[in-house]
Amino acid sequence: MTRQSTMRAAILETHKAPLRLSTVSTPEVGPREVLVRVRASGVNPLDTKIHAGTAAHAHHPLPAILGIDLAGVVEQTGRDVTRFKPGDEVYGMTGGGVGVPGSLAEFAAVDADLLAPKPANLSMREAAALPLIFITAWEGLIDRAALKAGQKVLIHGGAGGVGHVAIQIARAFGADVFATGSAAQRATIEGFGAVFIDRGTAIEAYVAEHTGGRGFDIVYDTVGGKVLDASFEAVRRFGHVVSALGWGTHALGPLSFRAASYSGVFTLLPLLSGEGRAHHGEIMAEATRLVEAGKLAPLVDARRFTLESVGDAYALIRDHAAKGKLVVDI
Repeated sequence: MTRQSTMRAAILETHKAPLRLSTVSTPEVGPREVLVRVRASGVNPLDTKIHAGTAAHAHHPLPAILGIDLAGVVEQTGRDVTRFKPGDEVYGMTGGGVGVPGSLAEFAAVDADLLAPKPANLSMREAAALPLIFITAWEGLIDRAALKAGQKVLIHGGAGGVGHVAIQIARAFGADVFATGSAAQRATIEGFGAVFIDRGTAIEAYVAEHTGGRGFDIVYDTVGGKVLDASFEAVRRFGHVVSALGWGTHALGPLSFRAASYSGVFTLLPLLSGEGRAHHGEIMAEATRLVEAGKLAPLVDARRFTLESVGDAYALIRDHAAKGKLVVDI
């Protein structure tokens, strides 16, 4: 197979400016990398923060190719790669921040450890919607909180990207799942199998109603701010609170008085440090297993975007107008 020497890519040259569609050199593949022909690129709120230059924890030197999630087909493998071969369909959270080129391009050179086989029963678009949100949900519930069957799990923001996947993971592991959201999100939350709790309900009221006043075994905060403070009030004694947005200043008294534990989730850490990349590939393999078993499905916005219209997808994210995960077709 003749390697394509150039590719189209959406380039960010200045923060907050429109991405520029350019022809650039196709990346070379390192010994432990694979060249992926990108078919779809998932869009996340973090992408828009990197675009705006407001994500200090995911600083991306310019000019840059954004796009954290991808799904595509292996085109070429590095000399040390044995898990994949040309023609394999793969997906993963592979770049788009911390100096690693992303998926808003026709090709991406990707650390093979970050990839897993794409679920056979998902389209490329559906697969590209999963990596960041699934890894974030899995790390919180399984790696940090050690979720077990029969536990009562509360997920704040159950209709969001991480939230709706966290509901499905918790249910797949046999937990009793409850999730907060707005009244307009009730059908979505219940559709994924969680008991809906209106986010305006007093903490004491829903803790009393659903746990007999005992508190939830695990509380996963996907919202941050005051919602994380509320999580400390909703967890049971010796329970576990997890947050994907625990960046503020919080009073730990309510948590301490319950002898409960707290864990933060920083999903970009393996990309940033190089440590733990193989585990991200393992987590994505778990996503494939759950999808193919019929226990996991991403909520994907039906609207279509291309490299030329990425800015329109970013605008929907900033305006909180997406109806599920947004995906760019490459």
